[in-house]
Amino acid sequence: MAPPERRTPLDLRQRSTLAGEAAAAAAEVETALEAPADPGAAAFFDVDNTVMQGASIFHLAKGLHRRDFFTTRDILGAVWMQAYFRVVGVEDPAHIAETRASALSFIAGHTVTELQALSAEIFDEAMAHRIWPGTRALAQLHLDQGQRVWLVTAAPVEIAQIIARRLGLTGAMGTVAEHVDGVYTGRLVGDMLHGPAKAEAIKALAVREGLDLGRCSAYSDSVNDLPMLSLVGHPCAINPDAKLRAHARSAGWQVRDYRTGRKAARAGLVMAAMAGGLSGAAAAAVAVRGRRTTV
Repeated sequence: MAPPERRTPLDLRQRSTLAGEAAAAAAEVETALEAPADPGAAAFFDVDNTVMQGASIFHLAKGLHRRDFFTTRDILGAVWMQAYFRVVGVEDPAHIAETRASALSFIAGHTVTELQALSAEIFDEAMAHRIWPGTRALAQLHLDQGQRVWLVTAAPVEIAQIIARRLGLTGAMGTVAEHVDGVYTGRLVGDMLHGPAKAEAIKALAVREGLDLGRCSAYSDSVNDLPMLSLVGHPCAINPDAKLRAHARSAGWQVRDYRTGRKAARAGLVMAAMAGGLSGAAAAAVAVRGRRTTV
């Protein structure tokens, strides 16, 4: 009998590519245009602080915690490990793998159906009122022009698809968690849909949908999304952090800010600290839609 196949570690680029391809493959058309007037163009929107105020993963994790999906000890442990690596600057692959495994361990055994229902409830009660009207109007403008509009986020693809459905957008791509027969294994497909992985997802979707990226638009608040923004012909910084604002100005990109001055300054400080520590761990922890696989 042949020995069982061993999974070999993937490097960062391979994980980003796999995460992007998985997100594109899992993307569903929520409100598709039967015959788009401009089928070669599309718009891609980041979610956190771009489409909605704050971090979607924070509200999702908070709602799941209130429903006893996981314990305070679980989430605090995951956040602590992620924050430690960011503050100390530890990039050891073994430590990063340990963090990812710890964050995912307590979704193993839960079902996709369970998470779908809870996520829809949590969006309606905690996120719907946080949508930025200005960004919503921009997305609608693209739709009115006959273009398709996709969300691209490191948050779980399930919550991304709910937001897209509620806003009447074309679809969404997000972090994909592996599941077998509708039950989560506790592993991600590739990695979080973050940074370069977003660009990989958009490239894969462009091939599938026949898009001309030179005619596409992308919107984000974070310098981490430069790979996505630089991929399209019409990038725009929305509610940008300081580094993205500076880059956008030097590159001649459009900049739109829907925050007040005081709120923008506070958001830049608070979200950089909170999202950095929480999103990396919690996004992996509650990634709620996976590619059906075999083990």
